[in-house]
Amino acid sequence: MSNILLLIFYCILVAGVSFAGGILPSLIRLTHTRIQLMMSFVGGLMMGVAVLHMLPHGIEQSKSIHGVARSAVLGLLAMFFLIRVFHVHQHSHGDETLGDEDTCQHRHDHEHNHEPESNARSYSHPLSWVGLFVGLTIHTLIDGMALGASVGAAQHATGTFGIIGMSTFLAIFLHKPLDALSITTVMASGGWSRSARMVASALFAMMCPLGAFTFFFSLSYMGGVQETVLGFALGFSAGVFLCISLGDILPELQFHRHDRLKLSVALLLGVLLAFAVGLMEPRHDHATHGNTAESVRPDRQIGT
Repeated sequence: MSNILLLIFYCILVAGVSFAGGILPSLIRLTHTRIQLMMSFVGGLMMGVAVLHMLPHGIEQSKSIHGVARSAVLGLLAMFFLIRVFHVHQHSHGDETLGDEDTCQHRHDHEHNHEPESNARSYSHPLSWVGLFVGLTIHTLIDGMALGASVGAAQHATGTFGIIGMSTFLAIFLHKPLDALSITTVMASGGWSRSARMVASALFAMMCPLGAFTFFFSLSYMGGVQETVLGFALGFSAGVFLCISLGDILPELQFHRHDRLKLSVALLLGVLLAFAVGLMEPRHDHATHGNTAESVRPDRQIGT
């Protein structure tokens, strides 16, 4: 029951911050530099969570190194094509009217897809936000699955997986406001009213909890393959996180040479946070979980 309550708590926070992300510009001044710093930090955190938490614990759950590796590749490819088809993660926002020096430098020095003005022109059609909404909704459902898998794994190990759930939660919690902001920004450029943007934000905020609870409760119908499914789900989620981090967010670093130091520090802080969460994990006896050199082999899966 405690795992269900933990998942409910996480989902309430994610839904709240997702909804707030849609109205973020009215709460704080979002300069271009602040957005880029947030992206770099979240990118480092997602990379750290994928490599330091999801992959090793996915292997620990499924007892199949190759199976988790294949799942990670599948997740990476799925996210890559999702980004390619729906053009999700257009995190190019910020106040450009107040003399943000680095934004001006960015505009003159780098003509690329993250350019704020070019994005505004690209999404000027009133229905341009629909494709972005669909793509980010699918992405958010996958994030919800990752959260459900991380919390659900707590049913099969004592103490450890609550921490994994927290690291996954943090990565999603810090990332969803930017996704919601992308949707409402594109809607605003298409002339949609504030009330319409709030409805879209509310619908989007429900997607992560929907994915999380669907996956979490479906585990009870999986019988003896629960641990294998959990392990592969964590591997798939790791691939998704790696694609977002390395293929979508962090390439921003190379386009912002004027902010190279600040963005690099933000990236390292994100990775360090993921590492610090790992230090909070209780040291457990690998033999207790069956993870001896004999039990964890590249070609072994539970039930074989």
